[in-house]
Amino acid sequence: MSVHTQPVATGTTPGVSLKASTRWIFVNLGILPILLIAAMLFFALQEERFLSSGNLFNVGRQSTFLIILAMGQMIVILTAGLDLSAGSTVGFSGVVSALVLLAVLRGHPDAIVLAALASVAAGLAAGLLVGAVNGFGVAVLGVSPFMMTLGTSTSLVGIALTLTQGLPVTGVPDDFMRVFGYGRFVGLAPPMIATLVLFVVVWVLLNRTTVGRYFYAVGSNMRSAQLSGIATKRQLFLAYILSSLMAAVVGILFVARSGSAEALNGQPFTLQAVAACVIGGISLFGGVGRVRDVVLGALFITLLTNGMNLIRVESYVQQIVLGAVLILSLVADQIRIKFFA
Repeated sequence: MSVHTQPVATGTTPGVSLKASTRWIFVNLGILPILLIAAMLFFALQEERFLSSGNLFNVGRQSTFLIILAMGQMIVILTAGLDLSAGSTVGFSGVVSALVLLAVLRGHPDAIVLAALASVAAGLAAGLLVGAVNGFGVAVLGVSPFMMTLGTSTSLVGIALTLTQGLPVTGVPDDFMRVFGYGRFVGLAPPMIATLVLFVVVWVLLNRTTVGRYFYAVGSNMRSAQLSGIATKRQLFLAYILSSLMAAVVGILFVARSGSAEALNGQPFTLQAVAACVIGGISLFGGVGRVRDVVLGALFITLLTNGMNLIRVESYVQQIVLGAVLILSLVADQIRIKFFA
């Protein structure tokens, strides 16, 4: 669901034109494009390396994990839910994927293709299992999404630490890392290609399929969706499955990029993914949001972090800035809906 308003007429003088254009962007697209432009201008003036092709490529590559995770989180939030286990699923699926990869190679040292396939399948299966547990708890048992996924998150960290005995899983072969991590195909890194493919899949799912429209219906009004004949429990179950599968993809890609797996690898991503959704205009009450805006939200967070790193902003100050931007986005969205909808 989006906010529909009449376009704002532009003036004839440069000042009026800029003001009218800014107002049109704010009313029709929200505050995110304005924040993106302002951040890019600010960092470009502060640090000449910011707009270099190498740095922009790094921003694109670094944002892929957050974009994938945020798209999964978006589907859950559309149903008025929340997946706090997404970050732990990244670590858990990564550990499972790496352990299976090394186990297969120990038995068949030359079977790298078989080991890679088994590793990817195991990582995705781990994500599928987590999604099924979350979906069963929320959809069937009626546990609140917050408590269900929080409990799952805690358990996953413990399981992953047990599997690894608290140590990083290392020894990932270079061939695996090159194919899924740092290689290049048509000029793009593998995680960037995976992100583009998943974006198309999610966009089609939400905009061109009945199942996708049901996510919005369930989040907008659960009771009405039930009375309309929508299988609401199935939709909730599917939402958590998709979110966990997205997290599992990130876990596998993370192993390929870093060459190791740890239980806590995905922890910082959970709240960042929620923030990307909120900054992208996804309503935490469900039923409202577009995947395009979530991608922009994730890009903005990565861009902001990259820019602050370049101009050497302390890490604790970065947290303050990100929190302030999140609050600003929420307030601006409320103003836009209240005064311009």
